Amino acid sequence: MNTIIQNIIAFTILAFAIRFLILKFVWNPKKKTNNPDSYRDCGSDAGCGCS
Repeated sequence: MNTIIQNIIAFTILAFAIRFLILKFVWNPKKKTNNPDSYRDCGSDAGCGCS
């Protein structure tokens, strides 16, 4: 019985770790923004923050 509980706990921790890694590095949802300045072309010198 003790081995079964240890296996359940180990696989649960493993599932959370894999979920975290997938959400962190693989699954990147598009972030919605209400700032109209963020849609500017970065090729201009209008101060978009990229250089």
